Amino acid sequence: MKALGISPLDKDSTVSIVEDGNILFAAGEERFSRTKQQSGFPKLALEKALAYTGLSISDFDQVCYPFLTWENEQKLFSKNLEDERAFIKEFHPRDLAPQIKDALGRVPDRNEPIHGLEHPNAIMEKGFLHSSYYSMAGAQKLASNNAALKSSRQWGEAATESFQHWEKDLTEGLAEMGWTKPVKRMDHHLSHAANSFFCSGFERALCVTLDGYGSGLAGSVSEGRDGKIRRLHGLPFPNSLGTLYEHVTSSLGFKPSRHEGKIVGLASYGDPSILGDILLSRIDETPGDFRIYEANNVYFSRYLASKFPKIDVAAAYQYVLEKVATNYIRYWVQKTGIDTIVLSGGVTANVKLNQRIFEIEGVNHIFVYPNMGDGGCGTGAALYHSWPGGVKPSISSAYMGPDYSEAEIEKALQAEGLEYQRPQNLAAEVAALIHGGEVVARFDGRMEYGPRALGNRSIMYHAREPEVNQWLNKRLGRTEFMPFAPVTLYEAREKCYHNIRGAEHAAEFMTITFDCTEFMRENCPAAVHVDGTARPQLIQREVNPGYYDILKEYEKLSGIPSLINTSFNMHEEPIVDSPEDGVRAFLQGALDYLAIGPFLVKHPSPQH
Repeated sequence: MKALGISPLDKDSTVSIVEDGNILFAAGEERFSRTKQQSGFPKLALEKALAYTGLSISDFDQVCYPFLTWENEQKLFSKNLEDERAFIKEFHPRDLAPQIKDALGRVPDRNEPIHGLEHPNAIMEKGFLHSSYYSMAGAQKLASNNAALKSSRQWGEAATESFQHWEKDLTEGLAEMGWTKPVKRMDHHLSHAANSFFCSGFERALCVTLDGYGSGLAGSVSEGRDGKIRRLHGLPFPNSLGTLYEHVTSSLGFKPSRHEGKIVGLASYGDPSILGDILLSRIDETPGDFRIYEANNVYFSRYLASKFPKIDVAAAYQYVLEKVATNYIRYWVQKTGIDTIVLSGGVTANVKLNQRIFEIEGVNHIFVYPNMGDGGCGTGAALYHSWPGGVKPSISSAYMGPDYSEAEIEKALQAEGLEYQRPQNLAAEVAALIHGGEVVARFDGRMEYGPRALGNRSIMYHAREPEVNQWLNKRLGRTEFMPFAPVTLYEAREKCYHNIRGAEHAAEFMTITFDCTEFMRENCPAAVHVDGTARPQLIQREVNPGYYDILKEYEKLSGIPSLINTSFNMHEEPIVDSPEDGVRAFLQGALDYLAIGPFLVKHPSPQH
């Protein structure tokens, strides 16, 4: 059974080809269009997928899409928004004014600089009119109720329009490629559960999905068993932790659906106790469920951001996300007795949250699908509909995109007039350069699928120098509050990270943080966050020999089994795909060396 999976077209449009439950190819349109989180029909990705696999559109038994028809989606969320109206009416929030006054009195004086902020206690400075509106629409009960209901109504109208638009786009795009048969549509959260469970290799697991919106829900819990998935609970939209986090992201001046990771980083500098209880008091938690008061009212987070330091607002939202999600999941772990969790959905891109989930008592194993956002749903849909039954081994890597021949690589180097050599022992040369303080980009093998670079399209540097977070980000045109992530030899995992047993496989995909050991904090300060955690990629030789060998050679020179790995791309561009992309990003990023295929290239105008 051959299935073509197309992810939702509204952002990060992605193509997946699956045969009998095996992923043959998966890649996002952004990598080929060079526009981050590209929306619309993924024509370029589909052409690349067909060329790579040698298939034609007529070879597929099914084309799968992880949303229902627009009429069915509309029916589901219209009922939810009616239910929300009743909930807002019956919910009695605590009086905000004294809580805010008390919280303001607890904000400490801070002088320790935070890179990327003009002042550690910086707030979102807004003019009088904006501030007044936020305080009314966000904090005064009658006005804020009206603002929340109006936002929900507008969301519903925009969602209907969006579903109709993308449905037309999908039908027309497929017809243009030669597919005129019906499309197999499915429940959005089931596609999330399917990608995480079927790729985990577990016989039995609790499948938890958390995101913004999908087929009437903002989350779900299912039991995965022997290749089948049975839903236990659905979290009705708009009770969405995804929306909650999107709100704080935009309220702190960042782009929702793109910069949530910056909020995770900022949160570690703030004090969650200043605003945490105020936020929690607006969430109605019951065993195995929760509802969020005024869930679609963005003005509440804007009100907080206009009065409190950004770091304290971020800290409160991260704390509440962790608290509410772990309370929800803990209930289902206890009720089912299942000690194995698989995660998917945009909220589970939050690596700190994933650490907290793994720390729940009774959880012994965890797997997070590497493309956890909506880009991974097409794969989930195709896996679900082509699954032959039973359990397959877990995916060993996320290298599911295209690769390029030596001839194609040479052609790209020659087009830029670059001099290159072909070292006998490329890994040893690259390791020596990194050990000596050079920044080396690596381009080799199949491109990574999903949001994280995992060595084949990566920039590498040693982790001994904490200042690298400032100067390399500056070179790449990035502002980050998280340190770079480390890649660590699989066999050194317990030397570097606490409590990693049961999460080793998740850590091969950079999907979870761990508390660092003293060894890691001393030897790799550039990769350790202010809260003492890191988000590692563990690497085994059988998964990626070329990448592993560089790290192993570096360990021989330094005694340290970790390096920095950050994605190979320029600021606000997707991770590079082709040799041409790689060469261009190498020259623009002013990186010292490029290891591309079997070749090593020195930058023509070095930095030092």
